[in-house]
Amino acid sequence: MIVVTGATGNVGRELVRNLAASGAQVTATSRRIAEGDVPDGVLARRAELTDPESLRPVFDGAEALFLHDGGPVAHLLDVPHLLDVAKAGGVRRIVLLSSLGVLTRPESASHGGTGRAIEEAVRQSGLDWTLLRPGGFHSNAFQWAESVREQRTVAAPFGDTGLPTVDPADIAAVAAVALREDGNAGQAYELTGPAVVTPRQQAAALGEAVGEPVRFVELGRDEARARLLRFMPEPVADTTLDVLGAPTEVEQRISPDVERVTGRAPGSFADWARRNAAAFRQGCPVDQVAGEER
Repeated sequence: MIVVTGATGNVGRELVRNLAASGAQVTATSRRIAEGDVPDGVLARRAELTDPESLRPVFDGAEALFLHDGGPVAHLLDVPHLLDVAKAGGVRRIVLLSSLGVLTRPESASHGGTGRAIEEAVRQSGLDWTLLRPGGFHSNAFQWAESVREQRTVAAPFGDTGLPTVDPADIAAVAAVALREDGNAGQAYELTGPAVVTPRQQAAALGEAVGEPVRFVELGRDEARARLLRFMPEPVADTTLDVLGAPTEVEQRISPDVERVTGRAPGSFADWARRNAAAFRQGCPVDQVAGEER
């Protein structure tokens, strides 16, 4: 049995579908999950990553674990305790959803520092481990869903600075292989899309997906920072803007790891936009738009 934490996030949701379609026995867990959130045959269990003891019954009989890095509550995780509980339940293989920031922004607690500590705990766990290090997600574009629906506009800073964002479905595909197949233990995979894409190009791709032009409006850094501060702390906002505006060579590097592990090339942002076009069309209810980064 495979346990998927963060099962209602953009990666976890795709991973649960992938594993269920392959015939694997899956338990999907998150803090607000319900039976209707998972495919037939998948067990949905509510639990808190920040409370390892709440996961003890979830891990009972499990062989493999997909561990979400905690996102905004990563600093609250007691990962050694959580992994002890997992091992007691039978887990012998773990795939960690980490972040490229562990390599590129190690000085930043929000982007690399906490992630490094979580990775080290996984490495020292005694389990067969695999680390997944994606950069930005295609699905971060859901933040523009309302403005595209209502105004056919995307507003963002650094319009012509690009990153090789990755499809959450491709992250999930790599995770599924690592959870089910041998040969991935001790590996750290950098996961990117097939090309660097700029915010201006993303706006154009969304326009093609919905069948109407989408205008790009460039924000200055101060205005963009003010918007980010509505829902994230200052250090996180500042580092996020640093990544978007002055990415490092590694942050812009195209990785072959998705294709190396899955045997197929990663999907482009335009592919993702076409698949999710309904979320950007007028009439789509807000509660049907996915918005979790992980």
